[in-house]
Amino acid sequence: MSDESFAERVYWLTRQIPAGTVATYGQIATYAGSPRAARAVGNLMKASLKNEEEVPWHRVINSQGRISSKGDVERAELQRRLLVAEGVAFGEDDRCDLETVEWEPEEIFWDV
Repeated sequence: MSDESFAERVYWLTRQIPAGTVATYGQIATYAGSPRAARAVGNLMKASLKNEEEVPWHRVINSQGRISSKGDVERAELQRRLLVAEGVAFGEDDRCDLETVEWEPEEIFWDV
């Protein structure tokens, strides 16, 4: 699998996440065919901002239900604002409840 095709699958999958729901980096990596590539998904989400890809990058969070800032506080604050505007609630521990807002795609997404 080439890096380009992986990136294309990641971006396509991310575009399928409905407003008001989130997916984890690992979830997107798994659906894209590389279950151990969660970090690569994170890098692609960050790159989508620089490349001006039309991807709802803000809907991808870590497996603990948190926003991963990696030192970029402005991006993390923007991500939180965008998610809250879509109805995703965060608790006092800065986590969203994945049981209620995690994207539940149809089985067809497993065959991307």
